[in-house]
Amino acid sequence: MNQIGVGIVGYGYAGRRFHAYLIGQEPGLRLCAVASRDAGRRAQAEADWGVRTHVTLDDLLRDPEARLVVIATPHDTHADLAIRAMEAGRHVVVDKIMCMSANEAERMIAARDRRGVLLSVFHNRRWDGDFLTVRKVVEEGLLGEVYRYECAILRHRAPRGWRAEASHAGSILFDWGAHFIDQALLLCGRPESVLCDAVPDRVWGTNVEGYVRCRIRFSGGVLYEAEVGHVAQIGKPRWYALGDRGALIKEGLDPQEAAMVAGDIAAAVEAPEHRARVVTAVGGLRAEMRVETLRGDWRAYYRNVAEALSGGADLAVKPEQALVAMRVMDGAMRSARTGEVVKIQ
Repeated sequence: MNQIGVGIVGYGYAGRRFHAYLIGQEPGLRLCAVASRDAGRRAQAEADWGVRTHVTLDDLLRDPEARLVVIATPHDTHADLAIRAMEAGRHVVVDKIMCMSANEAERMIAARDRRGVLLSVFHNRRWDGDFLTVRKVVEEGLLGEVYRYECAILRHRAPRGWRAEASHAGSILFDWGAHFIDQALLLCGRPESVLCDAVPDRVWGTNVEGYVRCRIRFSGGVLYEAEVGHVAQIGKPRWYALGDRGALIKEGLDPQEAAMVAGDIAAAVEAPEHRARVVTAVGGLRAEMRVETLRGDWRAYYRNVAEALSGGADLAVKPEQALVAMRVMDGAMRSARTGEVVKIQ
């Protein structure tokens, strides 16, 4: 097999724990280079993978083996670095969130089109077991016609590093919220409007929000509400869904991250008590059941990228999809400032 050489820009938590690890799990890819301004992180990459290291993106772009460049840096750098890599003829994966605005996303897509390269966004949580399970329950019709989804990640812990700075992170909605909105688009289709409330951080002293609630109205009337916060002493269920014939509640986070950080993503096991509880009246009789969680597999993301680059698969996470998500994000940020419902163009 002809492996595709990969270079990663940024070797913090995302670059090391997510991208490098998952690239190492894909036979069609080979990590060959890492760029970081931090000497300690360059040394760590050399120790972890035996790869060449560089200080800047420009240095990495002079490495002929790095055909695919992964951008794993703060959010506010994504657009510039991705465009520079694509203009140099490299394929690009950018960590979520794609960028800071829909305008930046359009510029990135234009660069892809000019150079004829691949561009994708790392929405690995399309392969979360909880999301896959919710989608399966909905597709099987156990809830009837779904009219409301709620999802939440509410924690009590300080955001780390640059994620505590609005100039770099944008918003806490740009972290977990990026996944929530991507999943919402897959479940619900075309977004029509968004209403967003944001509460300042009154606990950790950061200048990003402490809590954000985002309500998205979709064509057909489906309402999707996402809550993200790092100042909550008590959380909420991961998923809650209502349909005209049933309801679902699902607790717990996908266990892949903890298993991956421990060194073996295949060892991820969900706690039995986190199985979804489903009540359904389909068929005329009310029934309650526990639904086994489908096994998630984040390795599928880079498997698809490798297959798309080799010409054998359609790209799963397309930048046009991420552009729609960025339009929702733009609307949410505007709504949080004005208190008004914002239509999605």
